[in-house]
Amino acid sequence: MILMCQWFAPTTLRVTFETEGKGRFTQEEIERVVVRDEAGEVTSLNLPTKFVLISNHQIYADWWYAWCLTYFIGSKGVHRHVYITLKKSLQWIPIVGWGMQLFNFIFLARSWASDRVHLASHLSSLGQHAEEEDNPLCFILYPEGTLVSKNTRPISKKFADKSGISDLHNLLLPRSTGLHYSLRSLAPRIPDLKLIDLTMVYPGIAPLKYGQDYYTLRSIFMNGVSPPTINIHLRMFDVADVIPIGNMSANPSRNLVDAPNEHSPEVDIPEQEKVEFDVWLRELWQEKDEGLTRFFETASFGSCHAPVDIPLRLRRKREFLDAFCFFLPAAGGYLWKKLRQ
Repeated sequence: MILMCQWFAPTTLRVTFETEGKGRFTQEEIERVVVRDEAGEVTSLNLPTKFVLISNHQIYADWWYAWCLTYFIGSKGVHRHVYITLKKSLQWIPIVGWGMQLFNFIFLARSWASDRVHLASHLSSLGQHAEEEDNPLCFILYPEGTLVSKNTRPISKKFADKSGISDLHNLLLPRSTGLHYSLRSLAPRIPDLKLIDLTMVYPGIAPLKYGQDYYTLRSIFMNGVSPPTINIHLRMFDVADVIPIGNMSANPSRNLVDAPNEHSPEVDIPEQEKVEFDVWLRELWQEKDEGLTRFFETASFGSCHAPVDIPLRLRRKREFLDAFCFFLPAAGGYLWKKLRQ
């Protein structure tokens, strides 16, 4: 993915960190987080390597660039330990589906009655394994559920009016259920679990316009119309201390891997705790929405530090071979066939 950007769609991740409000970093913390080489180029971000990553959702390439960012998190990158959710039918697509199964992606049937148990069980297993093996873990989730568009904005407003809550200007109202269950499934297995929140903005998109009208996967990688920079504002939260995921002390040692049960604390959430988490997430999205408005007006998220530019390119030359190593058996078979002829 990094190599495809490097060759066909060059771009730079322009990262800023929250310096006031929720999930903030101090100037000293930012200096410790950003790791540079002798030439002053950013080589990595010294952030925790076990986290859930959430973001606003503007274009279909959002996940691509978020995944590319994980390449620079930690000294070795977290990109090999990224997990996402997909429709269950996709796991049976020849070759691609098999690959997604090998990556331990989570396939859901889009029926929450059954999906909630499967999601909790799968994430519990991944979290337990990551903690026991001391491996990184990144679970990517988009709480809005879909892209901001001319079709989805009215739906968000209708829901806001029906619920008697404030609508957003640049975003869709987030859905809290999937994120809430995910955090409750991972937190007991990973005591120092973090939540990393990204606000992504692409250049050239006018306020209240829709990103997919400007950038698509086709235009980025086939038509040469890629964003020159991707602005990313990063906030980080300690799940156990800051986020109201609810009371997990009723049975914190329960292992969903061995015995998933609909009445486990990860699955059976009291209504009041659901409401508290929903309010917390909605307030977070309100702040994100205000940050986007501020960015459109001032070209800044209001951070007092200079943005950190990270060009999307491989850090080591040998990784060019890593990108193509899976083609070596096919190449070897082709050469063997030629030699025999």
